[in-house]
Amino acid sequence: MIVVLLGPPGAGKGTQAVRISKTFGLQHLSSGDILRAERKEMTELGRKAQDYMDRGHLVPDDLILAMMMDRIGRPGAANGCLLDGFPRTVAQAEGLDKRLSDRGAKIDIVVNMEVDDAEVTRRVTGRWSCPTDGRIYHEMFSPPGKAGMCDDCGTALTRRKDDEPSVVAQRVKTYHAETKPLVAYYQSRGLLRPVDASGTVDAVTVSIEKICRTK
Repeated sequence: MIVVLLGPPGAGKGTQAVRISKTFGLQHLSSGDILRAERKEMTELGRKAQDYMDRGHLVPDDLILAMMMDRIGRPGAANGCLLDGFPRTVAQAEGLDKRLSDRGAKIDIVVNMEVDDAEVTRRVTGRWSCPTDGRIYHEMFSPPGKAGMCDDCGTALTRRKDDEPSVVAQRVKTYHAETKPLVAYYQSRGLLRPVDASGTVDAVTVSIEKICRTK
C-alpha cells in the first residue's frame, strides 16, 4: 500500500506519518527529513536544495523525484510506504504516477489534512528544537521545563530557519500557489480523503486509520 499525506506546513503530517506507518507496517518517507539530512551531510543534492529550503521554496521537481524514487525502491519500502510532504506539485504527482506505473505500482490513498492558515502559523512559528539530540518542543503545546533549554541535555534550543515567521509566510503562500492544486488532481482520480487536522493528535490518528483500513 502506498499512502500520501497532503496538507500545509504545521498540519501534523510528520506526527501522523510516524503513527500510521507503525500501525500498517509502512516505510515512512519524509521528503523534508530526507532533504535536511542531505543538506546536513552537504551532499550534491543537499547543496542544491539548501537555498530553496532556507527561503521556504520548493526543491525543483527533477531533484525531489529522483531522490524519492530511490527511497521507494529500497528494500525497507517493499511492503509499502507512506509519503510525507511529497508530492507537493501537480508536476511532481504526474511524475510520481508515471514512475510508479513503470514499476507496476500505484498510489492507493491520498489523505488531505485540512487546517487553516492562522493555525498553521501558530503551530509552526512556535516550534523549537535541540541541536544536540533533535528533540522538538513547542512554546504552547510541549514547552521545555526551562525556557529555551533542552530538558534532556540542557543545550540551548534553536529555531529552524524555515520556521522563522517570514519564511513560514512564504511557505504557506507557496503551498496555496503550488501544492493545493493537488487536491483537485487526486480528487479527480478518486483517491482523495479529507481529514480535519485541527483536532487532537489522537482524534486525527483515528480518522486516518479508518481511511487506511478501507483499502
